[in-house]
Amino acid sequence: MSWRLVYTKQAQKDAEKLAAVGLKPKAQALLAILAENPYQTPPPFEKLVGDLSAAYSRRISLQHRLVYQVLDGTEIVKVLRMWTHYQ
Repeated sequence: MSWRLVYTKQAQKDAEKLAAVGLKPKAQALLAILAENPYQTPPPFEKLVGDLSAAYSRRISLQHRLVYQVLDGTEIVKVLRMWTHYQ
């Protein structure tokens, strides 16, 4: 089973920033994992709280996170952010 990835406008902008700082390969590896199974571990993920309570986070680097929502039933993973910590 394969999940479809959709990106917010902000995530698309963040992808350009990641490419500029050399983190594109790491982000692409995480996106490939999400497309296969968004609940797979490792690498570990964490469920967020507060305003982003329906979202999950995976670490791209020490500073940068990939934040996404899993839309069960539709088999869609919505990528929200790929830059700094939960802005």
